[in-house]
Amino acid sequence: MLDKARQALRSVYGYDEFRPGQETIIRAVLEGRDALVLMPTGGGKSLCYQIPGLVLPGVSVVVSPLIALMQDQVAALKQLGIQAAFLNSTVPWRAQLEIKAALARADLDLLYLAPERLLQEDTLRLLQTVDTALFAIDEAHCVSEWGHDFRQDYLGLGVLADRFPEVPRLALTATADPRTRTEIASRLRLRNPVRHVAGFDRPNIRYSVRIKRSANEQLLRFLGEHRGEAGIVYCQSRRKVETVAELLRQNGHDALPYHAGMEAASRAEHQARFLREDGVTIVATIAFGMGIDKPDVRFVAHMDMPKSLEAYYQETGRAGRDGAPAEAWMVYGLQDVVRLRQMVEESEADDERKRIERTKLDALLGWCEVTTCRRAALLRYFGESRDDANGTAAAWQCGNCDICITPPKTRDGTVEAQKLLSCIVRTGQRFGAGHVIDVLLGKDTAKVRQHRHQGLSTFGIGADTTETAWRSLLRQLVAGGQVRADAERYGALKLTATARPLLRGEAPVTLREETREQGANRKKTPRKAAAGVAINGPDEERLWDALRECRLRLAQEANVPPYVVFHDATLKEFVRLRPSTLNAMLDVHGVGQAKLERYGAAFLTVLQAHAATAPQTAA
Repeated sequence: MLDKARQALRSVYGYDEFRPGQETIIRAVLEGRDALVLMPTGGGKSLCYQIPGLVLPGVSVVVSPLIALMQDQVAALKQLGIQAAFLNSTVPWRAQLEIKAALARADLDLLYLAPERLLQEDTLRLLQTVDTALFAIDEAHCVSEWGHDFRQDYLGLGVLADRFPEVPRLALTATADPRTRTEIASRLRLRNPVRHVAGFDRPNIRYSVRIKRSANEQLLRFLGEHRGEAGIVYCQSRRKVETVAELLRQNGHDALPYHAGMEAASRAEHQARFLREDGVTIVATIAFGMGIDKPDVRFVAHMDMPKSLEAYYQETGRAGRDGAPAEAWMVYGLQDVVRLRQMVEESEADDERKRIERTKLDALLGWCEVTTCRRAALLRYFGESRDDANGTAAAWQCGNCDICITPPKTRDGTVEAQKLLSCIVRTGQRFGAGHVIDVLLGKDTAKVRQHRHQGLSTFGIGADTTETAWRSLLRQLVAGGQVRADAERYGALKLTATARPLLRGEAPVTLREETREQGANRKKTPRKAAAGVAINGPDEERLWDALRECRLRLAQEANVPPYVVFHDATLKEFVRLRPSTLNAMLDVHGVGQAKLERYGAAFLTVLQAHAATAPQTAA
């Protein structure tokens, strides 16, 4: 049966070989075993259930949390000639009857369902009347109550073990630490599952973090390097989404807002434009993005801190799914931390959940403030270490993050740290950053006079240091765990037990020096190269543009995003190989039989027309 899987990979998808881990997982599923799969975004998770769905008799059921995701995946599968459908609230009643009839006739390879639809008794009974080949539970981290994207409906999916005890179940996710992976296997009641944990590294993504000073100006500078490219800008609030989207439009960017407060039709229209047009930037809350398959997202920018490193990894993972260079950029400040802590404390979660969320937020803040390779620190958080040639994990450098490219200057900050900690104590650990720093600087403010803090021994002892430097020091002490901002008391600063050795001079503090953000320190890669396409000379550029125009026309006719017709990587192969017959096109990566029959003639016409007009090279 594995031979049939390899044949489907070539004939349906147009790929010559599986990616690492895919064949092992597919073999296990074909043998009837459960599996827990963790692969990074763009790592090829979907093939792990789609190919068994083609090879195994019966229908394969895919559990997906989002209607838009189901629609996009089913549309792409139909372009491959695969019999796929989805059942959800958007499907008219008569169309639902037709899908159920196709299911009864065994005419469906894959059926997509939301967890709440699957758990309805009539759905479970329907599936028990047909030959069900497997259950694939996508975005399986949603089952974890301690995760960053918990969905209540996922908790009921353990019932599949009782109702379909002989049917293999496949749980897939891109983001799960060891605790979450254990919880997934337990809650879904997987039976001795095959576990595949691929590396978390996305080496094509460049990570950059900046201190939030003038966030709008910082964003515009960053986007100046990505004008005309597709990207996502995340903001914490709906109001900020609208404001930032308007700012970008005023500065010449094709930017659209997306948040839960918009009308459903507007949200759907904006998502469709993002998927189907080139160079659109979506400004969104975290309501946008899960399951987005657009491969050529060149950047993900955060105007505010997310809640955790898991959320950050999931959101930035939407960039560079095609493996070409992409950027993850973020600005943050202490107010972000205070706001997020306040959200945790005001939530209805129990004390244990709040403790875990506080810990996750602290880990994210610490990652923002690191002075060594940012990618290495991110991988360590997920339990993956990288050693240098001498076997020292901490010394490994990726060469593709802001710290590796421009290492921060560090210095001994013990004396300044002691001054700041002492001032927090002297003011009673009752005030936020602004007031404490005013006391250090010796400012004569109404609040200082009201509390008679001009008489404190720490008043003015930091006047020789700038306010910016004090705020930087405070952030690093919060990241280091010596200080915490009490969200219940509007960000009041408090010392922790780890601050005592520092106050006593028993533990030195190494700090990063703050410098003004500079412009880009590298040459901007031309857009075609940044998109992962090596275009050499005007002749190849003309062919590339002609192929993209053909793809756009075909996509509009089929009402699908352009990448569903062919990815950029396939068009690149057309430029390089110049196939002159339909049969030769089958040797191109990403060209399967169904797409050849559907689109081959149109692209061959473009290739032949170009060959007829291209300048001839002298022998």
